[in-house]
Amino acid sequence: MNQSKRILIAVVVLIVIGGVVLGLEAWRRQRVTQSDLEPGSIPIYVDGQMEAAFTPSDLETLEQFSFQDAEEGKTQEGWMLRDVLLLHLAEENLTPETQITVTSTSRDKSAELTWAEVNDAHSMVMFDLSGRGTLKLVSKMEKLGTRDEWVQDTDRIEIDSP
Repeated sequence: MNQSKRILIAVVVLIVIGGVVLGLEAWRRQRVTQSDLEPGSIPIYVDGQMEAAFTPSDLETLEQFSFQDAEEGKTQEGWMLRDVLLLHLAEENLTPETQITVTSTSRDKSAELTWAEVNDAHSMVMFDLSGRGTLKLVSKMEKLGTRDEWVQDTDRIEIDSP
């Protein structure tokens, strides 16, 4: 093999290696990581892997719902958890038994629900804005029927497949 062919092969190999490195770096940057989240974002984890995140401002495109809470008769108005999840996840990946945990680490509180419960429109499982501008999980369901059971200052959602 002559000198020019060896140089051409070396240049092609370097270009391929450079392309692979740049491609992997671009792919890595597209993956959402906890450190990349903008302040106020709520990450959504599926089977332990962060899949997406959203902020309260992302909810502006969703339809709002409301109900009167049984405890104080105040109007709770916000966005259905079902709709929030479907902004980022495919519904066919959620079975009725899929476990959904909504957590507030600052309050050391969480609520465990199934997709069947979240998907039931009569349960009114939804996010409402608190007076401080954070999201709280509210519902008409018995297990989330009082203010003490609501998850205020929500900062994480975990979804576990059955």
